[in-house]
Amino acid sequence: MKGQVAANAVAIASLAREGFRPAGDLVFAATADEEVGEDFGLSWLCREHPDAVRCEYAVNEGGGDRLEIGDAVVYQATAAEKLTAPFTIRVRGRSGHASMPGIADNALVKAARLIERLAAYRPEPQLGPEVEGFLLAALGEVPPAVEAVARMREVSPPAADIVEAVLAPTFSATMISASQKRNVVPAVCEVVVDCRLLPGQHPQLVDPLVRAVLGGDVDYELEWGEPEGGTRSALDTPLWQAIESFVAEVEPGAKAAPLCTAGFTDSHWLREAFGTVAYGFFPMSGTMPVDVINSLVHSADERIAIADLELGVRWLRHAAVSVLG
Repeated sequence: MKGQVAANAVAIASLAREGFRPAGDLVFAATADEEVGEDFGLSWLCREHPDAVRCEYAVNEGGGDRLEIGDAVVYQATAAEKLTAPFTIRVRGRSGHASMPGIADNALVKAARLIERLAAYRPEPQLGPEVEGFLLAALGEVPPAVEAVARMREVSPPAADIVEAVLAPTFSATMISASQKRNVVPAVCEVVVDCRLLPGQHPQLVDPLVRAVLGGDVDYELEWGEPEGGTRSALDTPLWQAIESFVAEVEPGAKAAPLCTAGFTDSHWLREAFGTVAYGFFPMSGTMPVDVINSLVHSADERIAIADLELGVRWLRHAAVSVLG
């Protein structure tokens, strides 16, 4: 992310120094707060200063992995994103002294059963248009949704992991709070679940499914948080053509392939406010294996190869000249 910010600055500055005069506005927006969601970044700009960031096309983060899939080389670009729709499960019991657990009703233990059910649940896979496009580029065909991950794993385990996350909703229990004292059995336990839905899905439609998975033998309350994301952009655009031409120039025979990102980015603010066509694409050179890159995200020693920074600058210059030249 920080590398792409630096590459954006270098690309736009170098074009300016060379005297490039775009046919329209070329905007460099370096915004914070994409992951925290406290309304200090692009959401605020879109609402309070729309003329500063209004655009027809946008290049953002979230794509660019170079994947070797069998005999094919594919550069994936994200044209859609899942909807982040967190929810909280609240389980109640009866407190008591931890030395006499039999006289209490441990809310944490009851919540554990619900966590296990969510972790074991595997929703029915579905093929969205972006996943279909990716499978076609990678495999030369579009297998049925139930076979897509296995087929991909035969030729590229890293690509299979990516595809698996965007075939269906995901439910990851990530935070739990209960007793604040070691010797007190908790009367209330809250579990926060990071839920990601496919583009076009909404909490109201998924709520009955979640409740069916949790079952009826444990009393609980389920409270949905504020959803964000879940948008997509069309592919028949000059910016997508720029991605395709860049990939063909950098590596003849390689293909650009669309995909939905399992997370979400700031692109949805632009799509929702202005109808912007936004793609996530910052191409990787292959210097670092994609599974290594993905394992370093939000982890120790997160880094980017110098060759990838250089390639990213080339891409951003290419995009500006192709669309606005």
